[in-house]
Amino acid sequence: MTKDKGFKIAGRVVLHIFLLIAVFISIFPFFWMLTGATNESIDITSGRMWFGSNLSENWANLRDTASVLRIAWNTISTTVIYTVLSVLICAMAGYGFEKFPSKGKTIVYGAFLFSMMIPFSAQMIPLFRMASSVNMLNSHIAIILPTIAMPFLVFFFRQNFQSYPTELIEAARVDGANEFVIFFRLVMMPMKSTFAAAAIYAFMKQWNNYLWPLIVIQTNEKKTFTLLLSSLASAYYVDYGQLMLAIVLATLPIIIVFLTMQRQFVEGITGSSK
Repeated sequence: MTKDKGFKIAGRVVLHIFLLIAVFISIFPFFWMLTGATNESIDITSGRMWFGSNLSENWANLRDTASVLRIAWNTISTTVIYTVLSVLICAMAGYGFEKFPSKGKTIVYGAFLFSMMIPFSAQMIPLFRMASSVNMLNSHIAIILPTIAMPFLVFFFRQNFQSYPTELIEAARVDGANEFVIFFRLVMMPMKSTFAAAAIYAFMKQWNNYLWPLIVIQTNEKKTFTLLLSSLASAYYVDYGQLMLAIVLATLPIIIVFLTMQRQFVEGITGSSK
């Protein structure tokens, strides 16, 4: 065995050890979350790291504490509606900024991107007053509407539409196709990966949305999972068993969505267009 070959083998061993450590660090919180959902609160606080037999009791306690099915429905419905509308609106905006000629679109686009630098904490009071003035407080519409047009997604779509050939759009216009037919049939279908990546981003953003729902939602019947987790974690007595179970229920949909669409997500982020 030559000296260079020995160095290569040693380097691969070190690399694999580093990757194994990184994988363990990444997976450990999920493993602890799953085992915690099956243990009693005292077992979790004492550091037990294996599965127990308290899952059914934790579920019963969680169900007695909150209406889990209603909260799940609230979260799923608001997230799905938000994802569909946000992707559609941002895609149309990005398409318009890129493919429609206009003298002032660069200024408008720059101002739109500038809004990304404004923290949400500076927007909360104006948004709250607007929602209150139109009687939208304590409604899921108030959660969905204020952030439905995300500057990042508009930027993301515009960057991807740059790689789409404008000649095809112009040819379709010459053939008499209207803009909606061009967008939904000619543009959207070949760019499924881009739309899938945007949908995953919007889904995760809304599913994990906490601060704005905390401000506008005022009754338990309208709560989402993030508000449920916050109330469980800030109670006078924290039952870590049911808290871990609630975290599992709140995390599983995100994991399922990402794992089923991870290929499209990666392709969309890298800007592929089939």
